[in-house]
Amino acid sequence: MFIDSAQIDVKAGDGGRGCVAFRREKYVPHGGPSGGDGGKGGNVYLQSTFHLNTLLPFRFKRSFHAGRGQHGMGSNCHGKNGEDLVLEVPVGSIVYLKDSSTVLYDFQHENERFLIASGGRGGRGNARFATSTQQAPRIAEDGEAGEEISLRIELKLLADLGLLGFPNAGKSTLISAISAARPKIADYPFTTLTPHLGVVDCGKAGSFVVADIPGLIVGAHEGKGLGDRFLRHVERTRLLAHLVDVSGATEGDPVERLEAINRELALYDAGLARKKQVVIATKIDALEDAGALERLKSYCRRRRLPFLAISAVTRQGIPEFRRLVLKKLLATPKPGLEKGSTPPAATPLPEDHVREPE
Repeated sequence: MFIDSAQIDVKAGDGGRGCVAFRREKYVPHGGPSGGDGGKGGNVYLQSTFHLNTLLPFRFKRSFHAGRGQHGMGSNCHGKNGEDLVLEVPVGSIVYLKDSSTVLYDFQHENERFLIASGGRGGRGNARFATSTQQAPRIAEDGEAGEEISLRIELKLLADLGLLGFPNAGKSTLISAISAARPKIADYPFTTLTPHLGVVDCGKAGSFVVADIPGLIVGAHEGKGLGDRFLRHVERTRLLAHLVDVSGATEGDPVERLEAINRELALYDAGLARKKQVVIATKIDALEDAGALERLKSYCRRRRLPFLAISAVTRQGIPEFRRLVLKKLLATPKPGLEKGSTPPAATPLPEDHVREPE
């Protein structure tokens, strides 16, 4: 099951109480306070991993607690620190404060670790309060409470290529033809209800990751159809492949459908409209009107958009598709990985939260 958003509550461990104790041993004439300190509560961390591609682990369990510190003991024995809790999230996850647009951290690389809640300090035992004038203190501190925070986590898939188009444009058929992904394929709209990822092997030339995004319709940016729920998954793709059905099975002119989807991208996020794009005419094995294909090709030529006609069923144009995409990707550097760059930071982090070194 693909889950791309979750709300969770996390609590760091409370610190242990300090101990009130006195040393009483045979043949030791001078005892004294011997209460140890309480242990520190465990911290809560979020850590990114490529082993997950969904937020499913947070669907049924939404409350997480780190271990609390052990109480102090006599003979100056300090309590054990609470165990830290590390919650794994997929690479591409963005962590917000719940019911807020405040970004705490944006995970764009593997093994990034972020301290989200600090454990409470352990209380001091009575041995800490002994002075020359107060040699038998009977006081100790309670441990501090661990931090609590409510979070909203959203996942934006990290893929090299995003497949866009109207429902039944042939996106699922294409991704199944070029990768090992096996999305549902049927002859009715909105067959794809969740994004699918596939890895395309181009041999010695390399490979790339492709994301199949559920079909869009006019008004998607306002929530129509599947709406903008999955549009965020193409925000981080390096290249967009706009699939247009030219078989005649879909109503409307191919050029108008291409422009309609591009308008939806611009209305949702102007940055999406500026992404590099290739136009792919699909289902040419069932082409009924050669003029429609020619109009789309001429439109792309005028706007200097890379164009290719394919049939995923007969595999016509599939090798050329792989080469075209790989060529464009090699000319498009990965965001945040240019020479001398650093991983993108989140908006200002709270002062009491720091990124732990890897």
